[in-house]
Amino acid sequence: MRKEQTPKSAELAEGRWLWRRMYVYLATLLLWVLLREVVQRAPPEQLRYLADGLMGLVALLGLLYLVAPSAQQVVSLARGRARGEA
Repeated sequence: MRKEQTPKSAELAEGRWLWRRMYVYLATLLLWVLLREVVQRAPPEQLRYLADGLMGLVALLGLLYLVAPSAQQVVSLARGRARGEA
């Protein structure tokens, strides 16, 4: 009997995408709340720097969500290297 082969893209598909998205949405919401609190409490001359830093964190989180490999992909790549595959 022939063993069915799954395409590489199917092996790398993330199985728990819902939890990853929930984490990103929750973290983004918390950062937004933090930005709001910081803006209300900070002295006026510091607002620009605080807002820039927090917006940078939100941008970094979004970037990591969009381009970072999932944990399943990292494990798959590590197993491939351990077996001597590219």
